[in-house]
Amino acid sequence: MFRFPRWKIASIIAMTVLAFLVIVPSFLAKDVREGIAKKLPSWAPFYSVVLGLDLQGGAHILLEVDAADVARTQVEALRDDVRRILREERIRITGGIGGSGRTVQVRVPDAADRQKAIARLRMQAQPGGVNALGATTPPTFEVRDTADGLVQLTLTDPAVLERVRRAVDQTIEVIRRRVDALGTTEPNIQRQGANRVLVQVPGLEDTNRLKELLGTTARLEFRLVADPGYNPGDIDMLNEYDREGNPTASYPVEKRVMVQGEDLTDAQPGFDQRSGEPVVNFRFNLRGGQRFGEVTSANVGKPFAIVLDNKVISAPRILSPITGGSGQISGRFTVQQANDLSVLLRAGALPAKLTIVEERTVGPGLGQDSIDAGRTAAYVAATLVVTYMLTTYGIFGLFANIALLVHIVMVFAGLVLLQATLTLPGIAGIVLTIGMAVDANVLIYERIREEGRLGRSIISALDAGFNRAFSTIVDSQSTTMVVAIILYFLGSGPVRGFAVSLALGIVTTIVTAVTMTRLMIALWYRWSRPTRIPI
Repeated sequence: MFRFPRWKIASIIAMTVLAFLVIVPSFLAKDVREGIAKKLPSWAPFYSVVLGLDLQGGAHILLEVDAADVARTQVEALRDDVRRILREERIRITGGIGGSGRTVQVRVPDAADRQKAIARLRMQAQPGGVNALGATTPPTFEVRDTADGLVQLTLTDPAVLERVRRAVDQTIEVIRRRVDALGTTEPNIQRQGANRVLVQVPGLEDTNRLKELLGTTARLEFRLVADPGYNPGDIDMLNEYDREGNPTASYPVEKRVMVQGEDLTDAQPGFDQRSGEPVVNFRFNLRGGQRFGEVTSANVGKPFAIVLDNKVISAPRILSPITGGSGQISGRFTVQQANDLSVLLRAGALPAKLTIVEERTVGPGLGQDSIDAGRTAAYVAATLVVTYMLTTYGIFGLFANIALLVHIVMVFAGLVLLQATLTLPGIAGIVLTIGMAVDANVLIYERIREEGRLGRSIISALDAGFNRAFSTIVDSQSTTMVVAIILYFLGSGPVRGFAVSLALGIVTTIVTAVTMTRLMIALWYRWSRPTRIPI
């Protein structure tokens, strides 16, 4: 009971001091904190407590991935595959390659060519794969040979559902990169249901700009303007717009995409050296640079449309081959538009359109009200607990209150080190752990009191009180920890914030209510040598 090695005493003191130092930045102004952080080494944990959306205000947006747009993109890709296969096999068709809904169809008049095409297309559907459970992977599309030489390819439901799932995963990553570019702290971006994504950005005041960034697909394509006499079925009529969103010109653009924006490695805002207008300078990877050079070399003198989300930004004429792997996008941008476009292109394109299902804005005032309410609840709970412990247990109550203070500091230090977001339910979890921490001390003290009534000496009663109450404390805290873990992994948002605070409180309770209180009582006994238990 009273044998505390010096290293153990030093480690407890060091841990306490470190916890206090970790939470110091949370009490400093933001500019002061950032100035000190620049002078410290990168490994130093000089962070502040991250406040959630309900505490500091911000934007809450629930987005839905357009499953129809996902299917439409798949159909376009399937149409390109059909066109490539027919070209490779030199198969003659009539009427072009059409489609509607989830179906692509092409008419092959020659029976031998038709069977050859069907065989290649069924191989393209990739049937016969095996998944992790050992089941055969269904084909991505079904091929049917109808009357009059018409071949129909229809996307299967499992293929569309799988593509939607992957589209949501990709959407989350793209949104995360876009939101990070805004310089916000600790955004909460997570899947909800099969095709929805929740975005919460604490501290963001300009929610309109966030909606614009999230709602823009940013699918950049470089496509040739079609020559007169080009097959009308392979042409899209796309408009060019001015800064106010009014159409200024219309272009017959080939559906075939020559170079895609996914081959971009960088995009930065800048100014045109001749006109001084804001532009976006871009650079391709090796594959994109080679393809861009091949296309511009083969089409000198032709207009080349730069298309963003089916809108023509500009359609300059190719004056000479562009082989350097870089270029410039100009389209009568404002400085803000050029900057936002570069952010979108760097983050990558969304795989499908997003629809805003729910939108909420939490003002800083409402967040401050939540902070004040949580602070008041914590103060009231702590005051009542401190008063009760001092009244009931005297000097031992004082030790419990000191340990309680350290407990609270350690919980906040844990939140800072984990960079976990503190929400209003998280504050409720901390208030709950205050009672749990004191409850552990009550178990110990009541056990000591019982041992004293049985006639044990002071040393024996203190030792037996801690030893026999320890197993009870561990059992009760362990069951609560199981609940916290379940809440964390099965819950979401504020529920997980509550679970994190609760779990940290359980860990620090063991440290403070048992180890630290025991150390203070041991030191007190050595110094005062009491003749009776002061409870």
